[in-house]
Amino acid sequence: MGAPAADAAKKATSTIPIVFFAPGDAADTGLVTSLARPGGNITGISDPATELSAKRLELLKEAVPNATRVAVIWDVTDRAMTLRYGEVERAARFLHLTVQPFGVRQTEDIDAALSTMTRERPDVVFLVSNALTNINRKRILDFVATQHIPAMYEFGLYVQDGGLMSYGPNFDEMWRRAAIYVDRIFKGAKPGELAVEQPTRYYLLVNLKTARALDLPIPQSLLLRADEVIE
Repeated sequence: MGAPAADAAKKATSTIPIVFFAPGDAADTGLVTSLARPGGNITGISDPATELSAKRLELLKEAVPNATRVAVIWDVTDRAMTLRYGEVERAARFLHLTVQPFGVRQTEDIDAALSTMTRERPDVVFLVSNALTNINRKRILDFVATQHIPAMYEFGLYVQDGGLMSYGPNFDEMWRRAAIYVDRIFKGAKPGELAVEQPTRYYLLVNLKTARALDLPIPQSLLLRADEVIE
């Protein structure tokens, strides 16, 4: 799971079949030659995470229209996350948002980022997700709740844990599709000939309980588009 793990597996073997899951944009990061014909011994379930970053920021701005500064947390050692950060930065210019960048490498960096945000408070937070940020999600969720800062996440598990909103694919659906790839390879299919699959649906989740705690009125237009509203 994730770009760093998939990249490590690819470097470790050119013969053992590899099925990756949620590595970001698999072609853009160089994991595969192309989505249609990945080549070699690797394939799996990808997602257009870079493209989605702009949409996520747009939704966050819609929820907090007066926001002018967005703090972005991402793992700078993960190329897939860095591509997503770049897209957030580009989208921010069109949305008249100033980016407060927090590139992290380890848990201590996340602590330092949160400490800086206490002194230089952003209007909103955008969290780019991978193993590092996922492991530390409780720390981040607790911080934004205590500081009353609205935040956008990439996946629904953050919202189910108390985050404000997320927009992205369903992990359970993606895992099931990855299992099908493993099954096909066991039955003789060659990984390099199995097209990389991408999700066909993306879900907007909004946690109204969190919004009320933030004293943030979520626009009705946004709630009507939400796939799940947590009361």
